Amino acid sequence: MQHHHAHVGALAAEHHIEGPLLGLSLDGFGLGSDGAAWGGELLLVEAEGFERLGHLAPLPAPGGDRAAREPWRMAAAALQLLRRGDDIERRFADEALARPVRDMLARGIACEPTTSAGRLFDAAAGLLGVSRRQAFEGEAATRLEGLVTETTVLEDGWRIDGGVLDLLPLLGRLADGVEPTVGANLFHGTLIAALVEWVAAAASARNLQTVALSGGCFLNKILTEGLVVELAARGLQALIARAVPPNDGGLSLGQAFIVATALSRGEALERAGSCVTRFR
Repeated sequence: MQHHHAHVGALAAEHHIEGPLLGLSLDGFGLGSDGAAWGGELLLVEAEGFERLGHLAPLPAPGGDRAAREPWRMAAAALQLLRRGDDIERRFADEALARPVRDMLARGIACEPTTSAGRLFDAAAGLLGVSRRQAFEGEAATRLEGLVTETTVLEDGWRIDGGVLDLLPLLGRLADGVEPTVGANLFHGTLIAALVEWVAAAASARNLQTVALSGGCFLNKILTEGLVVELAARGLQALIARAVPPNDGGLSLGQAFIVATALSRGEALERAGSCVTRFR
């Protein structure tokens, strides 16, 4: 069962919803149904399954899993996409691997693209000098959140094209050397505004009024509360996790709910039987 589908399923279970709803699933990593590294997904979830309506614009992750532990690498990836690759060695002169990472990005070697919102937070933290390395998933994002005093919005900080939400203009502004607190305010406020526009467009196109906010990024109180308020201003109800965690701690509930819903409709009996046979 797809990771982000299960995230949304956990919210559907908690709020007793079987009908169609939008799911905004933001986390560090989940294997996509296409085999790619997902983590910033806009889904339409129905009893029959899910449809991927859109995703965050991919960022290359130089070194794969190592990029998740070293936010400076995601900052370097952003610089490369901004056509400022020459800044990588200068900005990260004390990193012994700055030049090899720049070369990897320039050649597209060992730089699997990811739509992960977690890696977007890492890129922002790395560009602002908030975090070069993190001891645990989400540490850089937590530090960035801790700097926020009052969110602000960069009006031209994002683009939406064909369902893809691109925040590279925002990262470009953060790369200009803004003070960390100013940058943290700008990052959170602009991300919220961009997500609201993205979700509202999808909701209007499908005549839906409910969106589930799922995934580990919604441990971020500023992001969560900001989205709840701004989506409500657009006439949309945001479902948030209260009884179960929004992160991977809620996945098993989501998986069970999705299977139970399918079984109740007689749509998954054959698949469930084949799974039992395979795991014997």
